[in-house]
This record gives sequence, structure tokens and C-alpha cells, in this order.
Amino acid sequence: MIAMKKNELAGMIDQTLLSQTATEKQIKDFCITAGQYGFASVCVNPVHVKTAYSILSETETKVCTVIDFPLGAGGVESKKSQARIVVADGARELDFVNDLSLVKAHEWNKLEQELSEIQQYVNSLSDSINGEKIVTKLILETCLLNDEEIVQSCLCAKNAGFDFVKTSTGFAIVKGEGGVLLPNGATVSAVKLMRQTVGPDMGVKASGGIHSTQEALELIECGASRIGASAGVQIVDGL
Repeated sequence: MIAMKKNELAGMIDQTLLSQTATEKQIKDFCITAGQYGFASVCVNPVHVKTAYSILSETETKVCTVIDFPLGAGGVESKKSQARIVVADGARELDFVNDLSLVKAHEWNKLEQELSEIQQYVNSLSDSINGEKIVTKLILETCLLNDEEIVQSCLCAKNAGFDFVKTSTGFAIVKGEGGVLLPNGATVSAVKLMRQTVGPDMGVKASGGIHSTQEALELIECGASRIGASAGVQIVDGL
């Protein structure tokens, strides 16, 4: 297993709180802890971005939020509008949910076109914040995709200029025989395939169902450069 120091591991984690019932006090406490640990970012719902930024703006921990979450079915203009609002509120990392209808139809040219339009718009938003970098991540929702769809989605994101591809929302519902719920988060096989597809320079974020230090390190060893987890404190303390 890969060896890491606590600060190195913390710097690869998006500490995540996307519960729809999270209160402002919970968000504040969550962000204070995240800043103390030195996480790469906190990932919160758009409504909480201002609060998170007010606490973390003087730290190394960025504010990340999700766009068109969790379905990705709002369309390009909605995604652009959401991006404009959250960047103005202080978000510097944006996790966009992929348009799964285009993925399932295998309309790769159209998907790449839409992602390019989104990326270009995000690039234009950096002018409003003195050229500060806005990181973009595309959530693939790998539990709903086959290998070909994962590969093609990764290539579309890479060609469009996204900074990361990301495995999961953690909110997908997948059922097997008899209606049994199936895993909906990051897997070793998906992360390996994503890394193999995008090469060494693009980011790969593993998220969904990562609760332990061992799981996080295994995914990093397989190619993840960022971990999205609500259990960031436990993961770091597990070292």
C-alpha cells in the first residue's frame, strides 16, 4: 500500500457534506474542521457556498460545489447559470454532473460540444475574480455506465478542457435482482480505467462510498489524484 503523510493525504481530499438537511451551523463547524486539517476543498451544496467561503477564504482549503446535481439533466444553460452564481459566491472548484442522456445515446460529438461550451464559459468567469483558476470536474456516474461509456465520457471531458473526471455523485440508485440496492460509488476498476484513458496529467477524482484510510489509499494507488468523501477526518486520522 502506498505510504503517505497526513498532510499529503489531507491535501488530496475534498471533504464533502452534500446532505439536503445540513444546517448552517453544521456547515460552519464542518468548514472550520476542514480548514484545520488542510483538505484540498470542502464540497457543499450551492446554497452553502457563501457560508463556506466566509470561513475558508483565508485558508488553503478551497470551496467546491456541485452543479446540476445529482441528475445532470438540467441542460447547458442551467449549468452555466449555476456556475456563474456559485463562482460569485466564492466557489473555486465546480463538479458538474454529466448529461447521461447523451452518454446513453452515445452522442459523443454533441456531449463534447456541450462540455466545451461549459468549460469556455467557466474560463470566462475567471475574469470576474481577477483571473483566479476555477477547477472543473465532470461527474460520470460510473455505476450507470459500461466501460465504453466511461472511456468516451473521459475523452469528451479531456478534449473539452476539464481538469478532472470524477466517478460518482453517491446519490445514484442502482438495483439488482429482487430490488436489492447495488453499490453506487467509486470502484478500483473504474478509477484504473479512467486513469488509463485520460493519461497522467488530468485529474481523476474517486468519490462515493469511501469511508476508510485503506480504501482511499487503494484508490490513490490505482490512479486517483483526488478523493471525495464525507469521512475525510477519519481517513486522515487512520494514518
